[in-house]
Amino acid sequence: MFDLIQDFFRFVYNVPKLIEVGGLIGLAIVIFSETGLMVGFFLPGDSLLVTAGIAAAGGLLNVYQLIPTLIVAAVCGNATGYFIGKRAGHALYNRPNSFFFRREHLVRTHGFYEKHGGKTIIMAQFMPIVRTFAPVVAGAAEMTYRRFASFNVIGAIVWITSMTLTGFVLGRSIPNIDKNIHFVVAIVIGLSLMPAAIAWLRSKMASKS
Repeated sequence: MFDLIQDFFRFVYNVPKLIEVGGLIGLAIVIFSETGLMVGFFLPGDSLLVTAGIAAAGGLLNVYQLIPTLIVAAVCGNATGYFIGKRAGHALYNRPNSFFFRREHLVRTHGFYEKHGGKTIIMAQFMPIVRTFAPVVAGAAEMTYRRFASFNVIGAIVWITSMTLTGFVLGRSIPNIDKNIHFVVAIVIGLSLMPAAIAWLRSKMASKS
């Protein structure tokens, strides 16, 4: 069982292979799962989008199909998370931890939502883990769907377009970047984790003062 889980994570984080095997449909499923299903918090959304953009620059994917498809996947995923939160409500906060669910992620996202309100849905798109739980928190907090939908669409468009086009421009500008794609993925993961790391450091410093 452990070996199967290990193989799964190796496959998921081997973004070029994931794109090669899954293609456009596979990418859409990953984006939907990360944004819409609480078990998807570990999926490589940012690095996947940048790598997909690089693949599109190399002709492996059609960028004009790629971006709209992934925007729809993200919007649908966020909406699914919202309705999970609206249906399950505060019972989610009492749900025990499991391999695919960490209650502390939900609690931290709730704190972020309390601080930033509806803007959280847009800001969270650029923050791993938070983007998975932000729609759930919005649903549990009983944000109206009309208000949520506007933040959802804006956030999905900005996130998908900016990340994918970043990869596309890099692919067109830097020769043979696809040969060093793993370095690109590592950099993107590092940058995407930076806001969470900064927030964690700030909370530590605040607790000591």
